[in-house]
Amino acid sequence: MNALVRPTLARHFHRIAWLAVILTACVVVFGAFVRLSDAGLSCPDWPTCYGRATWPTAPQDAAAHAASEIRPFDTSKAWREQVHRHLAASLGVLVLLLALLAARRRRFGVLQIIAASLLVAGAIPAYMYGHIGLAFALAGAGEAVLLLAALRWSNIDLARAAALTLAVIVFQALLGKWTVTMLLKPIIVMGHLLGGLTTFSLLVWMAWRATHLPIRLADARVLRRWLIAGIAVLGVQIALGGWTSANYAALACGGGGWTTAEHHYLDFPKCVGQWWPQTDFREGFVLWRGVGVDYEGGVLDGASRIAIQLAHRMMAMVVFVYLLWLAVRLYRTPGMRGWASLLGALVLAQVALGVLNVKLALPLPVAVMHNAGAAALLFVLVSVLARLKDPEPVA
Repeated sequence: MNALVRPTLARHFHRIAWLAVILTACVVVFGAFVRLSDAGLSCPDWPTCYGRATWPTAPQDAAAHAASEIRPFDTSKAWREQVHRHLAASLGVLVLLLALLAARRRRFGVLQIIAASLLVAGAIPAYMYGHIGLAFALAGAGEAVLLLAALRWSNIDLARAAALTLAVIVFQALLGKWTVTMLLKPIIVMGHLLGGLTTFSLLVWMAWRATHLPIRLADARVLRRWLIAGIAVLGVQIALGGWTSANYAALACGGGGWTTAEHHYLDFPKCVGQWWPQTDFREGFVLWRGVGVDYEGGVLDGASRIAIQLAHRMMAMVVFVYLLWLAVRLYRTPGMRGWASLLGALVLAQVALGVLNVKLALPLPVAVMHNAGAAALLFVLVSVLARLKDPEPVA
């Protein structure tokens, strides 16, 4: 195919992609709200909530279901978890539609997407009826079909990206299930956060490519390398943030005040009044622990949680310096001042929100905004990366 000819996408592909981007942002932020409000286990069964497609409205409505023996019904929290699941399911439908539209001109493309989706759909009732092995096999087969299609297809018509995004969505559903069934195991919770932001990034990239508003620069290749490095360091920091949250280590260094005269442990950037208190990095970063342990509230001792918090703070300094430098680098590039200013402002806001989380003892609105800030930074970096193009070749 001639490199100067744009592939023909479905008429409304870009509109659906942008709708999916908006919905993914909502799912990520609402998921942070669910996690940070300790509602992650409020529906102990999956995908229903005490046997209902929605959620019970009164304790007596949940009492008859077996899930009530696992965890008592909490009226104020159950709706949060189930609404999050419904939002995620709606996103799955949109991503499926994108995959079907992108694959429609591939040989047996639509058939492969439908076959994979049916395999995954069949895994849900198999799991609900207790056939765990069958459910895992069906979901794994569906994932394999999607990944093989993504490997075989090119990305000229976004077919590879769409199939890969659908595969990520399927794996996200599995992580959502395991988050509940494995009782908030930190590695699963962190993986679920990373999966959500990976889905967001893939959809942002597809939406910009489908919209076709390139930014053509002579040094586009160099800038792309710096942007990829920025996404990488930000991804590490997001993973550390997820690990901090999953292990309930956000306030391991103390928090909840501004003065240091009488309560030095409230100081920042110090930790429990010291620049380097006792830590246990080895225990703090054990990724896999025993199955069947309830991790709600955390299971680590103080030294381990302090190690996690300090790692998050140190990496934040690296990200802060690098992204500010990148913002300055973009600002000096003609036509990039708007994106550069937005990137710089978001970096400063994200640092301020991190400090406020400690100083205000992790208030829910600030903590949720901190998660939203990570998504906003990813949006800027991926958007610029998706739009950067080399100058058009001279005919």
